[in-house]
Amino acid sequence: MSVIAPNFKLSKFIQSLISDVVWALMIMTLIGLPIVMMVLFFIPMPVIDGELLTPFLAFTYLADPSRLLPVIQAFMETDMFKVMAFPGFGFAALLAAGTIFVERKMLAKLQLRVGPFYCGKVEGILQLMGDGLKLISKEIIIPAKADKPIFWAAPVLFVASAAAFVALIPVAPGWVVADVDMGLLGVFAVIGFFPIVTILSAWSANSKFPFIGGIRALFQMVSFEIPLILSLLGVVMVTGTLNLSEIAASQSSFPWIVFLPVGAIVFFITMLAELERIPFDLPEAESEIVAGWLTELSGMMYGLVQLGTYLKLYAFAALFVVLFLGGWNGPMIVPPLPMEIATHGMEMGPVTVKISGLEPLLSQVITQEMLNGTLWFVLKTVGVIFFILLPRGVFPRIRVDMLLNLGWTKLIGLAFVNIFIALGLLYAGVLGPGGLQ
Repeated sequence: MSVIAPNFKLSKFIQSLISDVVWALMIMTLIGLPIVMMVLFFIPMPVIDGELLTPFLAFTYLADPSRLLPVIQAFMETDMFKVMAFPGFGFAALLAAGTIFVERKMLAKLQLRVGPFYCGKVEGILQLMGDGLKLISKEIIIPAKADKPIFWAAPVLFVASAAAFVALIPVAPGWVVADVDMGLLGVFAVIGFFPIVTILSAWSANSKFPFIGGIRALFQMVSFEIPLILSLLGVVMVTGTLNLSEIAASQSSFPWIVFLPVGAIVFFITMLAELERIPFDLPEAESEIVAGWLTELSGMMYGLVQLGTYLKLYAFAALFVVLFLGGWNGPMIVPPLPMEIATHGMEMGPVTVKISGLEPLLSQVITQEMLNGTLWFVLKTVGVIFFILLPRGVFPRIRVDMLLNLGWTKLIGLAFVNIFIALGLLYAGVLGPGGLQ
């Protein structure tokens, strides 16, 4: 039995692909190139070997690795690289894309289904790319009575808030986009934007189902933000700082979940509610209100919200890792970098191959500590994401009155218990000055 639709025509398919490529090139030419030129105009280029780097000079370096490596090092040390590639948007988007695929396959296995299969030779691995192309090509439908400026702006603000959240998460020693002293306070501020954006999107659609979903989301997020903040006060008390990098570094000997398990449990539950994951997915209850506050979104507007949702999921999981699981700390499992090869070259028979410029790159940027820290951070974050995804295939949805009662009564009480535990550990001398290191 063929899996191809009977009306499928290869010529039409190829024609549509060529059309998409032409449109992509046209958009890149008309929009992308001016943006690149503006970036090159406003951002100062680095000086390599006493010579100002220009786009033309950078192209000439491609043929010479010894001249290209200093350029790569200079680029990796820029704020643009941290924001766009690692540990910022690119790194988070890659993990978010992997999360979407794994979630689909995992839920399929739990429900005795196959999941994505045909799009891609290996377990439908290209399904995510297909869905992205579909959303890009779909028409964006705006409700007739919608408040159009706010309706258009809401998905962009949602992604921007998620990207700001990602920017505050330290991945490895020295690798964080925004290393601010009040980083945890910044996290609270960013989290507070999500209910505002949600209710604005729901209200601007001027439709019943989105508004009901938006009201539910607002109630839920506000109810659980209080125990979420309270659950983290214990970590702040035992570390004496709001800087996320310092909190992660303070767990070099043991993670704070060992001494503050109640706070970790409360934070994990409130995290599920903030992410609107089952059993706290009432704002998007498809059996009741279609898709909740997402009902009227279509095309790439819906795609932006989904991107922001999974960026938010990654950011919350990474925050849990930083606060309770030691962040990048872990045993050194990455072997030492072969600095002698970088310094003296590699002997290949009678020939010695040496690439100049490799040693400073390996000793200053891509260090053993950076690679090891990133590896442990990714492993821990993926583990937390797995436990966030698991309830979707296991637990049923709970009633709204039970949900709000859980947030306002039980979790706030447990959060205060966690604070008292932290105070007891400090006054007993177990943690803090003179305590365990």
